[in-house]
Amino acid sequence: QVQLVESGGGLVQAGESLRLSCAASGRIFSIYRMAWYRRAPGKQRELVASISRSGSTNYADSVKGRFTISRDNTKNTVYLQMNSLKPEDTAVYYCNLDPTVSAYWGQGTQVTVSS
Repeated sequence: QVQLVESGGGLVQAGESLRLSCAASGRIFSIYRMAWYRRAPGKQRELVASISRSGSTNYADSVKGRFTISRDNTKNTVYLQMNSLKPEDTAVYYCNLDPTVSAYWGQGTQVTVSS
């Protein structure tokens, strides 16, 4: 059974930073592409950033230059460093595989950016 547990969210002001973590149980972590997703109020879930097992990354245009995804395969953990946060980054952030596996969705972590 695979579990993904997100943490690190919070309430910050615009321009500040947060670092999200996603801890994965199970043996699948190191062999798959992992990603961060977010769902803002009233909007559909969107892909924020993804990272391959070797470290190649992709980002949504809205976060390029501000967010950095990384992973530590020895710790089964993927991170999302978020800098220069904007109010429009407010959302619940989730990690999952890329492409997603429905059974792996966790509770997410809330990020709220005040203006």
